[in-house]
Parts: sequence; C-alpha cells; structure tokens
Amino acid sequence: MLYDIRLNLRYDYDAAAGGGRHQVRVLPPTISGVQRVIAASLSFAPTPSERSDFSDFFGNNVTSIAFRDVHDALDIRMSARVAVSRPEPGLDVSPDIRRLREELDAVRSLSPDTPHHFLAASDHAGIDADITGYARSSAGNSAVSTAMDLCNRIYRDFTYDGEATTVQTRASDAFDLKRGVCQDFSHIMIAGLRGMGIPAGYVSGFLRTIPPRGKPRLEGADAMHAWVKVWCGRDTGWQEFDPTNGMRASNDHITVGHGRDYSDVAPIVGILKTTGGQVGEQAVDVIPVVLEKA
Repeated sequence: MLYDIRLNLRYDYDAAAGGGRHQVRVLPPTISGVQRVIAASLSFAPTPSERSDFSDFFGNNVTSIAFRDVHDALDIRMSARVAVSRPEPGLDVSPDIRRLREELDAVRSLSPDTPHHFLAASDHAGIDADITGYARSSAGNSAVSTAMDLCNRIYRDFTYDGEATTVQTRASDAFDLKRGVCQDFSHIMIAGLRGMGIPAGYVSGFLRTIPPRGKPRLEGADAMHAWVKVWCGRDTGWQEFDPTNGMRASNDHITVGHGRDYSDVAPIVGILKTTGGQVGEQAVDVIPVVLEKA
C-alpha cells in the first residue's frame, strides 16, 4: 500500500509564551521489510530559533526545536509519502512461555531492539497484579497465540471512550475503568504480557480508516494510533498486534516510532515559559495513493 499522510498539530496558548524547547516525534521512518519513506517534510510556525534532527536510542526520528521570541501558538505540519508492505504472518513456530523465557535468557545483546528493554515495568505500563491475572487467562501453546488471544479479549472486554482517559492515564487506571482509547488498550496489553514474562513494547503511528459505504472520506478525520509489538522468540522475533481493533498490524498501519510506552514516543514533549493553559488540536489524513498504469 502507498499512502500520502498529512498531520497537523496546533497549540494555542492562553498567554504568549516567552520561549520554549520541544522534541517532536512525528516523522515516519523507513523500516526494512515493513515500510519505506519515499518523501517527508516537517515544518513549524513560527519558525524555530534552533532546530536539529536526530535519531533517539530506539531509532525514532526526533526533531528538537527551540524558540526565543514571544509566540501565542505553535503549528506543526508533517507530510509524507510512505509505502507499506508487511509480510503475511507465517506458520506459528513461536515457543510457549516457558521456552520463551529460556530463549530470552540466551539473548546477550543490549542493542536498541533487544527484548530485555521491553520486559520491565515502565511509566505508563507498570506491572499490576490484576492486569497480570487477567492476561494469564490468555496463556496458550505459543507466544503468538497468547498475544493474539489477549489482543482479542481486550478488544471484546473494553469500551472505546475518548472522554474517559488522558495521555497521562496509566494502564492500571484504564484497566479499572474498562474503557479508554488505543493508547490505554496498548498499555494494558503491554502490562499484561510483561507480567507474564513476555517482552512487549508500544508502537505509535497512523491507521488508515475506511468511511462507511457511500460516504465520503472526511478530511482530517483520521488520528494518530497506537498498537503493541511483542517479542515471540528467537525464530519469530517481533510481531505487532492492535488490541483496539482485535487484529494483527496490517498494511493499513503506518509506523512512526516505538518504545517502552507512550512516554518514549509522544508526538511532542517539552517546556515553555507562559501562564495559563493551552488548547491542542490534531488532524490527520491518511490517503491511499493509486498510481496510474503506463
């Protein structure tokens, strides 16, 4: 699949900000065997006094910006053309949980993608006895079947509610509410798998949405999405699951970044000098590109 993606993040401040420094993670990367970025751009209004682009520890694209002049709003615009071609899931040869732990013990690397980084509790996805108990009911004959069953149960048992939680909500709180958004469902799945000793991480990106039959696609109606990556053993490696939709990640999932939880891949983090609050808006367009045959 080939997509044109447009993202607009806007923040309006109650009072003018005298300065600010932020890190922005919205540019999708090229991932071998999964997706290829053909072109991408990222712009800011007002223009930052300083800007630098780099990759963080996990390989995510980061743009660091700083402002010296007074401003009362920040507008971030990203556009990209991305080709996505995920391999079809093959025969499940992943080990059960006991053998998975043995294979995990044999991993000696501390590289960014090693499963050891994704096993301990993290800020948004702490190890919680209730979540672990819930997840244990999904334990199956393999790591993949365990992850898929837990993914499907979260999809069935939890209610999507955009008003129930915020970006600060922890997995344990969303679990008690039995409702939330994609970020919450991903954190619950991550916490449950880690509680069983299965490495799991957070993936941030975009998801193509298909309008109802006969209805036009609404401009800006898409949104940033989140799902889960699970280490399923030496031979199977990392596999991705979407508990919000009860499915494996597909060619409709476009990755922006990954980390231990949301805090590693938040679209924007930083500080600024101002008083009062701020209002943020997000608009996303994920548009399939149909190339004409010669």
